Amino acid sequence: MFGYKIYNKPKNLKLSKQIIVFIFEEINKNITKSQNWILNIIFEWDDMIRQLNKNYRWIDKSTDVLSFHYFDDFGSLKKSKIAWEIILSFDKIESQSKEFDNTIEEESYKLLVHSILHILGFDHENDIDYEKMKIIEDEIIEKINKIHNIAIK
Repeated sequence: MFGYKIYNKPKNLKLSKQIIVFIFEEINKNITKSQNWILNIIFEWDDMIRQLNKNYRWIDKSTDVLSFHYFDDFGSLKKSKIAWEIILSFDKIESQSKEFDNTIEEESYKLLVHSILHILGFDHENDIDYEKMKIIEDEIIEKINKIHNIAIK
């Protein structure tokens, strides 16, 4: 299961460690790809996200999340090493939480699930890949809602 570190979290965002660990546990149960290293979770604003998206994906616009993996072969990597990073746009979290009628925490959990699936090789570039990713994402979010009594939409 992933280890994780959170950076640059806005003060008004009250994330539950219990829910984050639950997300990692559920993903670990559903995805066979090894998840034994550190994942950095970083919050940034749209201007930084846009710059990173432009620099690394050649897309000159903001997005809700960027996912990066740093190794193709994890065989000799120590478990204490940072293997992945996800960068979440707090601007998008705020706007999407209003759009989908979620709290900012619920929207953050939703994007965390989504971005971890990206880290583990899931994508939504075509309809078939989208459906595979969406099924897993929806199952995990449904479990979060039920067990933690929240209502991520």
